[in-house]
Amino acid sequence: MVNECAPKPHVALLASPGMGHITPLYELAVRLVTQHNFQVTFLVITAGSTVAQDSYLTAYPIPDLHIVDLPPPDMSNELLKNMKTVARLCYLVEQSIRPLRSILNGLKRPKVKALIIDMFCTGVFEACKDLSIPVYSFFTASAALLTFALYLPTLDCKGDGEYVDLPEPVKVPGCNPIQTQDLMYLVPKSMINEYQQWFMHVSRLPMVTGIFVNSWEDLESVSLNAVKHEPFFANIPTPRVYPIGPLTKQAEPVLSKYEKETIAWLDKQPKDSVLFVALGSGGTLTNEQLTELAWGLELSQQRFVLVVRKPSDCAISGYFSAGRDADDPKAYLPDGFVERTKGVGLVVSSWAPQVGVLSHPSTGAFLSHCGWNSTVESVKYGVPIIAWPLYAEQGINAALLSNEVGVAMRMPMVGEGGETVVVQRKKIESVVKAVMEGEEGKKLRRRAKELQASGRETLSRGGSSYETLARVAESWNIET
Repeated sequence: MVNECAPKPHVALLASPGMGHITPLYELAVRLVTQHNFQVTFLVITAGSTVAQDSYLTAYPIPDLHIVDLPPPDMSNELLKNMKTVARLCYLVEQSIRPLRSILNGLKRPKVKALIIDMFCTGVFEACKDLSIPVYSFFTASAALLTFALYLPTLDCKGDGEYVDLPEPVKVPGCNPIQTQDLMYLVPKSMINEYQQWFMHVSRLPMVTGIFVNSWEDLESVSLNAVKHEPFFANIPTPRVYPIGPLTKQAEPVLSKYEKETIAWLDKQPKDSVLFVALGSGGTLTNEQLTELAWGLELSQQRFVLVVRKPSDCAISGYFSAGRDADDPKAYLPDGFVERTKGVGLVVSSWAPQVGVLSHPSTGAFLSHCGWNSTVESVKYGVPIIAWPLYAEQGINAALLSNEVGVAMRMPMVGEGGETVVVQRKKIESVVKAVMEGEEGKKLRRRAKELQASGRETLSRGGSSYETLARVAESWNIET
């Protein structure tokens, strides 16, 4: 018999900065509170936070979900200004979690049953060991990247050269081969500090008690079966992997003028007729590539919503500024583009209510960087993808979605020598037309709708993802 007066079991979550890390951990926190009767402390690293992150975490206060800001570290380090994204991210986390032991110890009772972290927060082990708190990882990327990450120490021992220069595809045990060109977006070994940081964190995955992934069997059956059944992963040994996806943002509040205009414009468009073009919370294109993209959209004569961010030669330049207002997007687009496409297209600056757009009946496809949050959102709402990877594991995701899952068509971004090329307007026009009105696009859309239904089912009571999380929650509940 349940003691209704007993305090609810208590877990804590900690994510590194960036919407790709914050979102899935926060949505896991929401599910633990609303579906499994937990109280949750969500620890926020305030250094490096963005307008988008702050707005998201404060949009809908939830009883028993407590937001606790970690004290901001000293940001005066001159080296910080010149750090690349991964090194900067790791530095901010490392500095921010220094008082973690005292913070965890000072949280309201009952004692924290578990701490769930993302892949860049592995510096917590010592503090949690001292407090006898088990640590779980929420691997916020794809299960395909998880298997690659677990294989990385083995691969790293095979040579000092870059992975893109390997003579043949990478064969992670039990998984489909990864073409070397799809590894070009990962941190290269030549970026010594960044690569060492990334390598250190993924090498610590076997130290956690369990690994959550934002995926499910129908989406990533090959990788999930491999990590479960392949002797290689058992011999690491790999902690138990818990697929609990698709976890995505709930409906976002439509607050800004641009957001309201976007939804109102979509309301006037036919079903499945609009291409949504957005490259994640941090993705940017070069000036030349943005120009070609705009011309390709115009030539395609398809309806579109285009999110425009200030061009940059660095594909991830927007990572620490997501959600900030940008300049007039006209400044970065071909002369007359906005006027010529008026009525057919809508241009918005920097940020759009992505869940609102993807869940809208008018949206027929998504030109995406293939970040995992965006991928899961697109699949959850049954929207096929035009894959335009920019950084991190997005090349692996693009290959997964096009070759294995069958919901994406890739934009041809790699030249004959394996180098990244500027995609020309006629090619963009061709791919957009193929997805929006061609037979291949219809096939992708049917598959996306199948996965939409599958995702809904797996999250329902009795579904695999729901029951997987329920079993873990129950194990925490009965621990003393």
